[in-house]
Amino acid sequence: MAGGTTVDGGTAQGILAQAGDRARAGVRLFAAEGERVAAVCHTMANRFAAGGRLLALGGSPAARSDAHHVAVEFVHPVIVGKRALPALAVTATSGERGLVRRLEQLLRRDDIVIAFGAESDDGECACAVELARRRGALTIGFGGSGGEFEFEPGVPDRYVRQELVETLYHVLWELVHVFFEHRGLLAGRTSRPLHDAGASSFLYPFLAEREDNLERVLDDVRRSAVLKAQEVGELRVQTLGENSQTLRHAAAALRARLHQGGALLALGNGGSATDAMDVVADLGAAGVRAIDLTEDPAILTAIANDIGTEAIFARQVIAYGGPGDALLALSTSGNSANVIAALEEGRRRGLHTIAMVGYDGGRIAAEGLADHVVVTRSEHIPRIQEAQASAYHVLIDLVCR
Repeated sequence: MAGGTTVDGGTAQGILAQAGDRARAGVRLFAAEGERVAAVCHTMANRFAAGGRLLALGGSPAARSDAHHVAVEFVHPVIVGKRALPALAVTATSGERGLVRRLEQLLRRDDIVIAFGAESDDGECACAVELARRRGALTIGFGGSGGEFEFEPGVPDRYVRQELVETLYHVLWELVHVFFEHRGLLAGRTSRPLHDAGASSFLYPFLAEREDNLERVLDDVRRSAVLKAQEVGELRVQTLGENSQTLRHAAAALRARLHQGGALLALGNGGSATDAMDVVADLGAAGVRAIDLTEDPAILTAIANDIGTEAIFARQVIAYGGPGDALLALSTSGNSANVIAALEEGRRRGLHTIAMVGYDGGRIAAEGLADHVVVTRSEHIPRIQEAQASAYHVLIDLVCR
């Protein structure tokens, strides 16, 4: 598949080798960029403290998934005790310069603009970033948008680039909160003599910092970013190594269904919903039939309002799925009731089912609720999602090679 990862004939050894390549690419990127990552986190925290919002730009189908992903992370933080920060996904599905016009309507001076997909949207994203810079917004981009802080993943493979970018914006989201804990390091905030991270200490390994020591905190944030890159690298190796046979068998079954005219239905909640968006965008680019069950807010809210949230995916499986189709479910816990209901409905209707889950696999793994279950063994949701991105990219490549 053009632009995808070549997985050495699809062998288990080849998949594991690709996992190692991904891990090393992530460590290289964060070792080189850790200092700038820390500086961006501090600058973003100051913007949020002044009333700014995060506006995430996505002009292409794949870029829109990242824009929605970063927005949901900031607005609905999964880390207990972390504050919700204002963020919006700004996307344009049609119309020349639609992204720029939409940004013009929303943009304020104190905002933060983060741009995805500049290399694949005919310059639309770069034009929007230029507008944001002229109006005084903080701008962040990944490889070509012209942002004030531009990060280049440094790898040619578009799947691996996306995975590294996802880790980057997860780390920005996690570590921007450090500066809210150190109130004295934000403009106009009242300093406290000491900082105690308490229950949040697993996020950043530094306690009792003096709040006027910005350089010390920035260095600790830099080191924390590098540690997170190492953590997800190890998790990618575990996920792809332990599940290489599962991925190969799932790809063979999915390929057979697609070649017979079937479609893949993809679903998930929250950040996993945006991963389902990414799967469908990647398959659509390859000419493969795929349906995103998270896409239509009218359908989702109608079912949730009239029946309940547990049915939001299962009802769509009834509407769109049949014996020649397949279902991919993404869940960090493996216990989400609406994901389980969809898998159960899929089985009843003869769909071939694939699940990617975190933690110990939850009910989905324990009860064998999918034909193929890929388990990412972590309890840290951002890292689970990043490793799952590697898994579904490998799956897509095996299907479309």
